[in-house]
Amino acid sequence: MNFSFYLPPDFNAPHMFALIMIFVVWWLYEPLLNLLGRGTLNAQLHVVRLKWMLMLIHSPREYRTFDGILLGQISSAMSYFGSATLIILIGFVGALASINHIHSSMMEIAFVPPISLELFTVYFAAITAIIAHCFFSFTYGLRKLAYTLAMIGGLDDAPADSPQAAVMTAQTATVLTEAVKSMNSGIRGYFFAVAGFMLFAGPTISVICTLAIGFLLYYRQGLSKEALAIDRYVKAMREEG
Repeated sequence: MNFSFYLPPDFNAPHMFALIMIFVVWWLYEPLLNLLGRGTLNAQLHVVRLKWMLMLIHSPREYRTFDGILLGQISSAMSYFGSATLIILIGFVGALASINHIHSSMMEIAFVPPISLELFTVYFAAITAIIAHCFFSFTYGLRKLAYTLAMIGGLDDAPADSPQAAVMTAQTATVLTEAVKSMNSGIRGYFFAVAGFMLFAGPTISVICTLAIGFLLYYRQGLSKEALAIDRYVKAMREEG
C-alpha cells in the first residue's frame, strides 16, 4: 500500500526528519544519560529518598509533620502542572476544530514559511500529542504519589530493624522516585513542545532547536552546579553509609 498518498503534498524528507528528530531526542534522553554512567538527577537522588524513608520508620509518627509538608509541596507542584497542562490541552484540542483560521493567521506572520493546511495540521497534532503526554505524566505522577503516601502511612507496621522494614522502606522510596520521574517527564515534554513550535519556522530551525534543547537538558543534568553538587552529596552519603 502506498501511504504517501495520505501524506501532505509538501511533507518532504526535511520536514519528516525534523518531526522525527524531536521524538528521537526526547526518547533517547534518559538512555543516553544512563549510557554515560550517571543517569538522571532523580535517579541519583533515589539513595537520598531511601535514607529519608529509613529515617521515617525510625522516628515517632508525631514527629513526621515536616515530612508531610515536603510531600505536600511535591503534590501541589504536580497538581499545578497537571491543571495548567489540562487547560492548554483543551485549548489545543479546541483549536483543531478551527484549524483553517489558525493556518490562515499563521501564514500572515513574516518568519513563518508557507506550508499547506495538511502539513500545518500534522505539526499542530504533533504538538497536541506532546502536551497530552505531559498531562498524562503529571496525572500518573499524582497517582504514584498517592501510593507513596499510603505506603508511608504503613511503615509503622514492621519493627524498624526487621527484614520486612528494609523491604518496605526500599519499595516506598522506589515508588516516590517513580512519582518524581513522571513529574520530570511532563516538565521535559514542555521543552520539546517548544521544538515542536519551531517546526512552523522551518525544519532546519526545528532541528537546531531540538539539539539545543537536548544539550541544555544534558547540561542541567550533568554539568550544572546543582548537578555536580548532587553528585558530590550522593557520593558522600554512600561513603558515610
